[in-house]
Amino acid sequence: MDDGFELLEEKVRKAAETVKRLREENEALEREKRDLRHRLDEAGKGAPAKAAAPGDARRLESLAQEVKQLQHERDEIKKRIASLLGVLEGLESL
Repeated sequence: MDDGFELLEEKVRKAAETVKRLREENEALEREKRDLRHRLDEAGKGAPAKAAAPGDARRLESLAQEVKQLQHERDEIKKRIASLLGVLEGLESL
């Protein structure tokens, strides 16, 4: 029985680490997306400083897709963790 709990604990730890990593990646991508959006806005206004590169619009779209995918993965992991917590709560009532 201890092996089952150890396995569950390890899976919960890995899930928590994955959620943390995805959150950090999401934050980094959001920062990069904001920077690119700002650069594109400046380029559109004709601002001379830090003009947008030709590939910035494609990179911005790519980042938006990546952020969306990371958010979806994070939501799926949250659902799985909630399910595990429900199982654990069920064990407590035994």
